[in-house]
Order: sequence, then C-alpha cells, then structure tokens
Amino acid sequence: MHAMQYEITLPADYDMGIIRDRVAAKGHLLDDFPGLGIKAYLIRERGKDSPVNQYAPFYLWSRPEGMNSFLWGPGFQGVVRDFGRPEVRHWTGLSFARGASSAALPRSATRRREPVPESAAPADAVEAALAESRRLAKTPGAVVTALAVDPRHWELVHFTLWDGPAPEEPGERFEVLHVSRPGLEDLGEGRQW
Repeated sequence: MHAMQYEITLPADYDMGIIRDRVAAKGHLLDDFPGLGIKAYLIRERGKDSPVNQYAPFYLWSRPEGMNSFLWGPGFQGVVRDFGRPEVRHWTGLSFARGASSAALPRSATRRREPVPESAAPADAVEAALAESRRLAKTPGAVVTALAVDPRHWELVHFTLWDGPAPEEPGERFEVLHVSRPGLEDLGEGRQW
C-alpha cells in the first residue's frame, strides 16, 4: 500500500462551491481506477476547523503502477492545468484496517502527521504508531484507518475516515465530498509487511 496526498490551498474568499461542483461532476471517474484502493475527495473550509480553504484529496494505492498511471495520466494533468502543479506527498504503507463503522459512508476525515524523533528507534516509533492505529480503528464512527511513513523525512501519517463529524483528535479535519474505493479489498488488513 502507498498513501498519497496533494493540497491545493485556495484564496480566503474562494467559492468552495466550485470544488464541490467539480467533485460532483468528476468524482465518479476514479470509481473503477486500476490500482486505486481508496480516494477520499477532501476539502477544508476557512473558519470551519481550518485556517484555509483547501482541496486535499487523499489516496491509498494498492499498487504503485496505479499511482504512476494516475500521476502521468489525464486526471492529474487536469489538476495541474486548472490549479498548477502541487507538491505530491507520498508515504509507504504500514497498516490498514476497517473501522467500527466500516459499512458506513464517510463524511469526514482526519490526518495527523508526526515526525519520528531523531532520538527514537524507528522500529519503536512504528510499533507505537501501530498501537495508535489499532485504537483509531476501534473508535466509534471510524470507517477505515491507515498508517504510513515517509522514511526520507521520518514522518508518520495517520489517516482515518469517519461516518460523521471527526472526533476531537489531534490533526487536521476534512470534509469528505466523495469516496472512490475500487480496490478496497486489495488493500489487505493489518500490517503491510
């Protein structure tokens, strides 16, 4: 599994209805995309749990070929054409789990990025993060949760989809506009190694 996200920060007075309409019109185009486990079409709105307006889709890829096909294909080129080329963050998957509300339609998401301290043994930091990921999966309202790491910058990312408002947990909160999950079953359960 590979996790990927790009953020498009928009002007403070930007009409977020434009993004909502874009997702309503085009979100279904990835509902059967090969190699894609899940794509959550996420936004944050200034003044609503966020200091900025932002479109920030989050992806869980079951195969790197799917991620590459998307990045070099027409879908992402449309994003580049309309908004400029965003920085694309990506992380190596460590775990994936269905949550207590796995059958529900996600309405919100949380993302928490945390550095692995230089003083910490990477394996110990990952074990602690795995325990946290298991806790998140058992939290009422959790649909799915994933844990991934960027070993270049030694950053862990926890990503969780929720069936209602996101709980008061550390990290950024997002509204989910649409979820494509053609390869949900291909993501597997538990540790990714």
